[in-house]
Amino acid sequence: MAEGDSVANRGIRVRLDDTATESDIGALRKWLEREKPLDELVRAGELRIHEQRRTDETGSPMGAGMDIVMVLTGAAASTVFQEVLDRVKRAVTAWRDNRREVENGESPGARVEPVNTDDR
Repeated sequence: MAEGDSVANRGIRVRLDDTATESDIGALRKWLEREKPLDELVRAGELRIHEQRRTDETGSPMGAGMDIVMVLTGAAASTVFQEVLDRVKRAVTAWRDNRREVENGESPGARVEPVNTDDR
């Protein structure tokens, strides 16, 4: 077994509610990608951020039906997971506050939660 094979990937899912648009999903993803600690992990190859179609819900016709999934790999998966989860929660809150100030209407609701992942 190669080094790191026994370390499972850990994931974080960010799900906006059905009031979110595709534009909201893209804007939030870009916001997360610009967060310095997250950007550093991406550059080091220890974090992947991507959009994924919802698999457990069909979503409403008005909703975007997409999640943002962040996968921590290798050693980072176990050593910094809680720190990254907390950072993502704060970043999503900051994005929602910013969106409320620059766009009309209420920001979409958001859930940030750990998820089991395979190597996506």
